[in-house]
Amino acid sequence: MVFVNKLHIVLVAVMLALFGQVAAQGRAPLASNDCIIEPYKVVNVGSPVEGLLKEVSVERGDVIKALQTIAQLESRVEQASVDLAKERANFNQRNVERNKELYAKQLISIHEKDELETESFLSRMELQHAEAILSQRSISTPIGGVVVERFLSEGEFVGSEPILKIAQLNPLNVEVILPVDAFGQVKKGMRATVLPQLPVGGEFKAKVVIVDKVVDAASGTIGVRLELPNPSNRLPAGLKCRVEFNL
Repeated sequence: MVFVNKLHIVLVAVMLALFGQVAAQGRAPLASNDCIIEPYKVVNVGSPVEGLLKEVSVERGDVIKALQTIAQLESRVEQASVDLAKERANFNQRNVERNKELYAKQLISIHEKDELETESFLSRMELQHAEAILSQRSISTPIGGVVVERFLSEGEFVGSEPILKIAQLNPLNVEVILPVDAFGQVKKGMRATVLPQLPVGGEFKAKVVIVDKVVDAASGTIGVRLELPNPSNRLPAGLKCRVEFNL
């Protein structure tokens, strides 16, 4: 009886050790993993129309805001078209106002009144069209961030090639490759701690935003992306790091 109890105790101890080993293996992928910090977005900013660059107002390394004007194309012809359309629209509007009293006194017909108002309306549409063409000569950035590279300078011709490359650094993406064993453990919304390489160092909180649903069969891994807030662009992109998931 004593021998059976001892055997039972040994078996329980072995089972507990095995369970502990399996659990440890299950947690291993989440303990600490290599990662890389990347920009949230990288955009090549070009021009919607061809033309000669009159001005590029930013340089590499400059911090810019979304919708900020970063370049101007030569636009004297387009500005002249706007000025002409504006004068025509103002004249036609004054003509409509002058003839309101004549129509009230039945000195002009409803047909003549309609012609005047239609002409005024069309001239306003022509002005809007001219202003839209002119606005294309002013180039703005769709995102805020840092100028990574400047491709063209004043006096150069702009075609289909980009003028600037801009990286959005707030927030940042943290990309990590995990063993397939981590599938099901790492979930969207999970919190983690990101530790950038030295000399930056420090600890930063991030959140899982993407867990790949397709496993890379060759390497037996899955990709995971975390989103890392980066106010004031404190952290640069391109850093290697370690990530620790908060279980």
